[in-house]
Amino acid sequence: MSGGQKALLGLLAVLLVAVFVVAVGVGRDDQGDPGARPGFIDRLGALAGERSAVDPATVSADCADETGRLEFSGTCRLRVADPGALRTLVLRSATRFTVVAPAPGDADLTIRDEVEPAADGTGAVAKIAVDQATEVGLVCPGLGSCTVVVATT
Repeated sequence: MSGGQKALLGLLAVLLVAVFVVAVGVGRDDQGDPGARPGFIDRLGALAGERSAVDPATVSADCADETGRLEFSGTCRLRVADPGALRTLVLRSATRFTVVAPAPGDADLTIRDEVEPAADGTGAVAKIAVDQATEVGLVCPGLGSCTVVVATT
């Protein structure tokens, strides 16, 4: 190894140690919020552009009371028309409900999520990635009825 290569390797080692010391030195002492997304993730999302929501007019269901509004007891099956690209199906309700949906793409996976209302009173929100025509199942727990709205945000 030549003298120039040794000097470059030494400089790289010093630089790595300096970056480590700075990273440890500017770390936060608090525990943080496990539910919060890191700020750089939001900035990357802003650069790439946010996914647009599925148009409520492209969602049909036997339990549809009107366009984008679903009222049911027990179960309801939604049919989402092919959105042409990756979109987000946003479902909102004042009460808890369960969503059963296939994963986007070619994945042979079904996702099940029990959606609970937020503690701040904003209700229950489910966001499902959709990239092709698909069916999504909804389950209303208990003996009561559920009202779920297909939202655009």
